[in-house]
Amino acid sequence: MQVSLVLPCYNPQPGWEDVVCANYRKFQRRLRGIVELIIVLDGKSESITDAGIAMLEREIPAVRVISYTENRGKGYATRKGVAAATGDIILYTDIDFPYTPDSLYEVYRQLQANECDIAAGVKNAAYYKKVPLMRRIISRLLQFFIQLLLAMPITDTQCGLKGFRRVAAPDFLTTTIDRYLFDLEFIYKSFKDKKYRIKAVPVILKENVRFRSMNYRILLPELLNFLRLIFNKNR
Repeated sequence: MQVSLVLPCYNPQPGWEDVVCANYRKFQRRLRGIVELIIVLDGKSESITDAGIAMLEREIPAVRVISYTENRGKGYATRKGVAAATGDIILYTDIDFPYTPDSLYEVYRQLQANECDIAAGVKNAAYYKKVPLMRRIISRLLQFFIQLLLAMPITDTQCGLKGFRRVAAPDFLTTTIDRYLFDLEFIYKSFKDKKYRIKAVPVILKENVRFRSMNYRILLPELLNFLRLIFNKNR
């Protein structure tokens, strides 16, 4: 069963290519087979160099790199990667592999064993002890309103590790949110349509993960996206 791993990438930390190589090799060794790796460069960045890309292509023959000039958002980038993926199982996570190798493997295992069609990583209690206070508050508020307004069994929709079987890929590609709430849009659509088996898979955050700052330029558009989901939920 072929596996595709999609990594959306924007303004990564220097040395990101070494992180990708090391984590890809761990995952590939555990699967004992070829894993198609699709990296989507979501806009230009000083830390993304021709030398870094050449190193990845040299070290990982199964890598495909998709790039475009304008930053469009994580949702847009992930859709581009999923559209290009050929695997029977498609996984996606962040370019710095913030969750443990066991977490990535467990999401894959649930899908490979046909336990579900969509495996959604959910963060454990220890995660919230490691993240900045503002991010913790935002995460808890979002989960509260998801439960209150959308009545979904999975409220932690924003974990950056998910996967699905190919059967669910067309529905993933119909999502329209270009930035962070594309995860919520996909999970909610799948839950509402009752077409797929969705399973929450507990995942563990690595130590010393660096988080991007959250500011109003990120939060306001996402608030509008959330309100749009609420407004359209009965349509």
